[in-house]
Amino acid sequence: MKFSTKEINAVTILHFEGNMLGGPEASEMNNTLHKLIEAKKKKIVIDLSDVTLMNSSGLGMLIGGVTTMRNAGGDLKIANAAKKISQLFNITKISSVIETYPTVKEAVESFH
Repeated sequence: MKFSTKEINAVTILHFEGNMLGGPEASEMNNTLHKLIEAKKKKIVIDLSDVTLMNSSGLGMLIGGVTTMRNAGGDLKIANAAKKISQLFNITKISSVIETYPTVKEAVESFH
């Protein structure tokens, strides 16, 4: 898995690609979130449009990310989850903890 960042209307988008299975990527994502907090960027959207597989460690990454952002006075939202991943969010009740949106545009607009 790899991810890149970009900004739209003062909201930082983290675009993930590949399988979200935790491991070293979890530390990299956590480090990125802390750098964003230091830069006073506390509105985050995780774009999962190119994520094909997610396990419990991947879910843990998202929960850790939303916890980090909310503890810093910000928030993290999810966009573009594939049907299979959306079903995983519903089964695990993650969608009751983290806001999910069908598009990045809708997730970004939800901050304003």
